[in-house]
Amino acid sequence: MQSSSELFPVALIGAEFRFDLSEDVYRLKPGNSPDATVELALTRLGVAADRGRRGVPVILLHGSFSNRRFWYSPKGLGLGPYLARAGFDVWIAEMRGHGLSPRNKGYRHNRVSDYVRYDLPAIADFVHEQNPQAAHWIGHSLGGITLAGALGGHYLDQDRVASVALFGSQISRTYWPLKAPPVEWGGRFLLKRFSVLSGSRLKRGPEDEPIGLALESLRWHGLFGRFGDTERDWWAGLAEVRVPLLAVAAAGDRQDPPWACRKLLEQFGSPLSEFLCVGKENGFASDFGHVEMLVSKEAQLEVWPLVARWLDNTQDNVGQLKRAALERGPGVPPGQ
Repeated sequence: MQSSSELFPVALIGAEFRFDLSEDVYRLKPGNSPDATVELALTRLGVAADRGRRGVPVILLHGSFSNRRFWYSPKGLGLGPYLARAGFDVWIAEMRGHGLSPRNKGYRHNRVSDYVRYDLPAIADFVHEQNPQAAHWIGHSLGGITLAGALGGHYLDQDRVASVALFGSQISRTYWPLKAPPVEWGGRFLLKRFSVLSGSRLKRGPEDEPIGLALESLRWHGLFGRFGDTERDWWAGLAEVRVPLLAVAAAGDRQDPPWACRKLLEQFGSPLSEFLCVGKENGFASDFGHVEMLVSKEAQLEVWPLVARWLDNTQDNVGQLKRAALERGPGVPPGQ
């Protein structure tokens, strides 16, 4: 693999112009996990006319049963192109076995823990090597959960994170039957008979998910489960995270309800945070759903501009927060 990085082998597998956009696709082979066959696809979007100029990086993480097309359609539409046209340096990651990322040897055993401990840090390091500015991170659904895990487990350097935006992401919804050990054991026994969960058969999306993710979710929601891996309690670690945080929930989302998304936000220790529920009650045209909150004509008109404004304003807000902290002096909490 020809390398375009000094960190680990990286191949530039595509460099094209798409409409008014430049699209560079990299394949990373970090070699930092027990499975040495892991390769990750990372798409970089910019405006073709400004190819030599790079703004602040924004890293987008898709949810389950999905790939980069959630953010970037073949017609050049999506939040990714929108942010690129707004002047940001946009990077779209695809998890193991999704989209342009090939399936690794141990694909069926892949877990969020692997994404958290190995893949996100590698993506962060490569993006920082290419653009040494603190990056904004945006995650939808499982992508947001993975991002929260990487922050709560302290696998991402907070000094390199400009802000975090979580869309439809939560870990607090309770599945009471799973609290009964026989039910959890039975579910685990049945799931182990499969290697993947089919997104097309389940009508959840274009991609499959490895069975390891489902088994990990059973552990999280079991009687003595916790959001974390065998080494670290990610949920407890979130209280030590200080990066600016935006959490967005959808009023019509039955999968990840607003109350649970808010609870995830409240677990963070971020002094600068904002919660938004996109629905009629808050002045939006409709009660958005889990996917429609980011992929719909209504989202293009009402949600995407809010995201761009959040990213634009974060640097100013952080500067104001730092100045206020200096004025208060050490040991004085905000608001006093």
